[in-house]
Amino acid sequence: MEAKNQIIYLDNNATTQIDKRVLDAMMPFLTNEFANANSTHQFGIHAYEAVKTARVQVSELIGAEAHEIVFTSGATEAINLAIKGVAENYQLKGKHIITVSTEHSAVLDTCRYLESKGFEVTYLSVKPDGLIDLEELKTCLRDDTILVSVMLANNETGVIQPIKEIAELSHNVGALFMSDATQAVGKISIHVDELGIDLLCLSGHKLHAPKGVGALYVRQRMNRIKIPALLHGGGHEKGMRSGTLNVPGIVALGLACSIAQKEMSKNAEKTGTLRDYLETELLKIDETYVNGTIKNRLYNTSNVLFCGADADAIIMGLSNPDNDLPLIAVSNGSACTSASIEPSHVLTAMGLDEVAAFSSIRFSIGKFNTKKEIDIVIDAVKNVVSSLRSMIS
Repeated sequence: MEAKNQIIYLDNNATTQIDKRVLDAMMPFLTNEFANANSTHQFGIHAYEAVKTARVQVSELIGAEAHEIVFTSGATEAINLAIKGVAENYQLKGKHIITVSTEHSAVLDTCRYLESKGFEVTYLSVKPDGLIDLEELKTCLRDDTILVSVMLANNETGVIQPIKEIAELSHNVGALFMSDATQAVGKISIHVDELGIDLLCLSGHKLHAPKGVGALYVRQRMNRIKIPALLHGGGHEKGMRSGTLNVPGIVALGLACSIAQKEMSKNAEKTGTLRDYLETELLKIDETYVNGTIKNRLYNTSNVLFCGADADAIIMGLSNPDNDLPLIAVSNGSACTSASIEPSHVLTAMGLDEVAAFSSIRFSIGKFNTKKEIDIVIDAVKNVVSSLRSMIS
């Protein structure tokens, strides 16, 4: 029997465990090497060089140049900096922005804020498979469109949008193209030039670095993007993001990106095999379905609808400390909106009714998961779903 306090963590789209190699790399900058990276003495210069190395590591993962990387506190700040920056600096061209109804709340809330400031925002719909309709995008693009923002991979379903095609259509009307790539960076190959991305957001805690550090890619080659700062007070990060640099976090993010670049293929094969195995077994449960396309999605994510079983009840049943089973951590949607009593806006946008949305669970597997864990999860889910259904039958 497994230890009572064992945890099986299948919520890696919410956050990931720090890689020990990443933790080891950042620890010196939390202890002995604590200098400010903007100090001009030798102690500070050493910290500055560590930041410089990390900037290269982040840029190489996404096919950018080091000087195009702006370090932030995470993807939410990067998103705000990018969208609000474009809105402020490009409004002479127009005040029209296009995004998607299934974007992360960081994008949607920022766009709603801009609507209150006189900007017009078009929210594209998605098809039942979670993908946008490129024809709808074409009809919505206008001469006064300044920005199109489309998430590369959805955090709830893993659905991957046709980013290259979207970018081309955006550029045809002179609009900039931004992608919240938080869930995709470190999992799949990304090259900003090949995809036509002008602005890209990422967060360290999604790829085995700590929380509280992220980055914004701002294109400076071939159509240089100019965005003003949100935070003022020192002119750090070439004036785009003032504030003393989080050297330990930046060092950690850099190494996490370097590790991801080297181990991406291996992780994809292992994690994808585990996801497919889990999904195949869960779909043997009657009235169980996968939400979103099964072709164009991240290899680690499976969003599953269990008809007749409430998602919150499943989550509680899988993480009940009163039994002798491991505590299994899964999710019913985005961790950033988990306190909300509303159904997932992603799933309802895909056409699910509220009952179905409230009966869906996201399983997001990480590189540290094992087949033994997946076997335990499969049995536990089957038992919990069966028990819940028997209570209402």
